Amino acid sequence: MNIYQFKIALKHIAPPVWRRFMVNSDMKFPDFHKVLQTVMGWNDCHLHQFIIDNEYYAPEFEDIEQIGINYKSIKLEDLIVKERQKFFYEYDFGDGWEHIIILEKILPDNKKFQYPVSLSGKRSCPPENCGSIPGYERLLEALKDPHNKKYEEILEWLEPNGFDPEYFNLNEINFLLQEKDYGCSSIMW
Repeated sequence: MNIYQFKIALKHIAPPVWRRFMVNSDMKFPDFHKVLQTVMGWNDCHLHQFIIDNEYYAPEFEDIEQIGINYKSIKLEDLIVKERQKFFYEYDFGDGWEHIIILEKILPDNKKFQYPVSLSGKRSCPPENCGSIPGYERLLEALKDPHNKKYEEILEWLEPNGFDPEYFNLNEINFLLQEKDYGCSSIMW
């Protein structure tokens, strides 16, 4: 087993929202999806898929036709095999949040560290259900101007936690990564 260092970034957003993190190479895709949800700050409320070498990989859902190859038993190292390899992760087919993922490094396992671990990142991911990139841009514009007619409505919608697009807390992400169970791909949270 090796350690994979990845960088994930939301496409079509400037300034960029990105994370750098490490996982075991033998991690299965359902667990990798959980890691991505945690490091990015999503809530796992929507469908998702991976696109690797023009093939679609997704979980199997009840009452929904399979949208790609069922990834339940597939490990990262089965499909992601070389440094600088790029692939894509789409989350929330309605809002269409597209992410690009790059395998930056393949490293030997270091038994001193517990994986997964987040190394760095910038900015907060957009709030769930904000309306894709155009909705997110309108939200940011309204938050800048207290006189905007949508300002109060957006603040109320963002309660109780509010929203700071510049927020990124590495310690918080790593705490959440250690709290989750990534050892059994059949467990979904």
